[in-house]
Amino acid sequence: MRLVIARCQVDYVGRLTAHLPMARRLLLMKADGSVLVHSDGGSYKPLNWMSPPCRLNERNGDAELPEGSKALWVVTNKTGEELRITIEDIEHDSSHELGIDPGLVKDGVEAHLQELLAEHVQTLGAGYSLIRREYMTAIGPVDLLCRDADGGTVAVEIKRRGEIDGVEQLTRYLELLNRDPLLAPVAGVFAAQQIKPQARTLAADRGIRCLTLDYDALRGTESNEFRLF
Repeated sequence: MRLVIARCQVDYVGRLTAHLPMARRLLLMKADGSVLVHSDGGSYKPLNWMSPPCRLNERNGDAELPEGSKALWVVTNKTGEELRITIEDIEHDSSHELGIDPGLVKDGVEAHLQELLAEHVQTLGAGYSLIRREYMTAIGPVDLLCRDADGGTVAVEIKRRGEIDGVEQLTRYLELLNRDPLLAPVAGVFAAQQIKPQARTLAADRGIRCLTLDYDALRGTESNEFRLF
């Protein structure tokens, strides 16, 4: 992984356009080919990024560079979209070998829910089929990637307790997945045993469907709770 702290301007040119004016930022270039632009605020979400596969062309000291800049980095993905990073000054530039990551170890119930829902994918709706568990993106794996009855792609994030952070996580995955023309448009399903009202409200606002999971029903056992009917 390469870490660069630089005063830079960032322009995204593609299906949409986005502009970040000149400021000090952290640039991450990961071994998988992804490039992420971070500020010191906004928590863990990048200001902009380019998902792999993509290529980086570094122009340093070029006479045709914008006035006052030392470098222009152009990151291009497979569809020709560009992330253009105009660098005025570099304060830090280092590379680090992180090795193979063992991956996220999930809560036991959460991991089992993912396994059960993958086995009983029709719980999501009639005609659903599983594409892959732990479908990898540049910022982590989506729990389940599925197809609905109409052949559309659906990303499913599974939690034991559904809170706002989980909806935010799924939103970031959807932003990345919808950049892939082979998958887009990608819908989202937020599935959990319990979903807080605030999380439901945020999910609805972002067009994400919520699904409450019955762990005992997925395991094929009866619940121990008392029922009226």
